[in-house]
Amino acid sequence: HHGKGEIPGVACYEAGHPVPDENGFAATEQALELVRGLTAEDTVLFLLSGGGSALFEKPLIPGDELQDVTSQLLASGADIVEMNTLRKRLSGVKGGRFAQRCAPAQVFSIVAPDSSTCAQALAIAEKYRLNLSEQAKALLAQETPKALDNVTTKITGSVRRLCAAAAEACRARGYEPVLLTDQLCCEAREAGSFLGSIARAHAGQGRKLAFIAGGETVVHL
Repeated sequence: HHGKGEIPGVACYEAGHPVPDENGFAATEQALELVRGLTAEDTVLFLLSGGGSALFEKPLIPGDELQDVTSQLLASGADIVEMNTLRKRLSGVKGGRFAQRCAPAQVFSIVAPDSSTCAQALAIAEKYRLNLSEQAKALLAQETPKALDNVTTKITGSVRRLCAAAAEACRARGYEPVLLTDQLCCEAREAGSFLGSIARAHAGQGRKLAFIAGGETVVHL
């Protein structure tokens, strides 16, 4: 129930995050149906934002196994780069594979390109001692497509640019922005302690301060 009503000309699907679910699998199938049978005269505009690593998914292993692997990663303390390095190799649409399904149509991808390797994926699985099936292990050893003739990739944003924009917005509202970091990557409890201590240290000073931090914390159960 996150949708706020229909948007004319747009099909909206709700799905699970951070663990992918059947709703996400079904929505991805609808996207694949849209690009089936395209020609070289067609153009696909593909925009991907945060959350897409879970919401856009066609697993190459059983869906419940992918959910289990994702849950293992979430509990292991793996960061988002490590998680995506593994997950894209277990997916039929990540790491350039959706663009392959669009060929021979031209694809304009508004997203970061894939530069990870199989060796990195296997090392991450070993690092966190993930419980993987033989099928999953074999997929981690298969490289994702790195160069696709039908794809133009444009990176339109970053955490650094987002923090800078937030600082400008705060300044326009009379706050003095203080950028703490744009690469916050640590345990969530450590980040909470860090931000809390800063708030306590500046409490009651009468200044209008805006503390800004960007990044992605991890949780280790």
